[in-house]
Amino acid sequence: MIRNIPAVTKFLLIANILIFLITTFAGVDGRGGYVLNNVFGLHFFLSTDFHIYQLLTYMFMHGGWEHLFFNMFALWMFGCVVERVWGPQKFLFYYIACGVGAGLFQEAAQLGQFYMMASEQIAEFGATAVVKANAAALSSWTTVGASGAIYAILLAFGMIFPEERIFIFPIPIPIKAKWFVMFYAGLELFLAISTTGDGVAHLAHLGGMVFGFFMIRYWRKHPTAGYGKSRGEEFFDNLRSSWEKRSKKSADSFTQNYRSSGNADWDYNARKRHEEEEIDQILDKIRKNGYDSLTSEEKRKLFEQKK
Repeated sequence: MIRNIPAVTKFLLIANILIFLITTFAGVDGRGGYVLNNVFGLHFFLSTDFHIYQLLTYMFMHGGWEHLFFNMFALWMFGCVVERVWGPQKFLFYYIACGVGAGLFQEAAQLGQFYMMASEQIAEFGATAVVKANAAALSSWTTVGASGAIYAILLAFGMIFPEERIFIFPIPIPIKAKWFVMFYAGLELFLAISTTGDGVAHLAHLGGMVFGFFMIRYWRKHPTAGYGKSRGEEFFDNLRSSWEKRSKKSADSFTQNYRSSGNADWDYNARKRHEEEEIDQILDKIRKNGYDSLTSEEKRKLFEQKK
């Protein structure tokens, strides 16, 4: 099963799991948090513990097994599909860029929180004194997890396959991917506004989706800017083009024979039409789920048509 996972998605899954194992073995601090999360997690930029590299490293750190599991499950579920459509280079750039963007959103959210806290003290101490007086509290503002990048992958899936139907537990019926994405975006916005201190970086999740939305919109308007078609997309387009040309040639040949003979072979015509419909369905399946999703019989039929 793991051999069917695309290269970048597989690398991200392995990297996150290995790093979390190392984090657990490194132990916890006096407050019960992981020691390595204090080093590589994203701190508030006014804190003395903040370092610029944390905007990258924080998305490979996690706060617990449950946190890791749900992020990696979503990465496997949606990342495999998106990477097959985009290709590894474009997918990795999108993942990292949206993860960094989510971190920047979280920094902006913490700046607002700091301003609210400082507004009660700033008249007496001044901004610098407020930072020093609240050094311990600011250092505890640590963000970890791949959730911002994962939400961006979820958005990408919804924008690529808006009509694809998927299940959301515990809803017993499938819903379209576009409504699935809108539901989660609305939920995160609601939680960001209505809840405080729940330990979840809701604005970071939204930040990843916002960065992803504008990146995908830009790529759609500028398809050759930085990233052209992936190999998978080129293969699919070439295959479909070849099939359409072959179908047209076959249809023209049949029409010519029909006119010359004056007698239509209705059985042959129906069989050819059925074969064309089957190949179209197989090509659509490749487009949605990748070549590896085909059954042995579907691969055989596709191979015979290519010959």
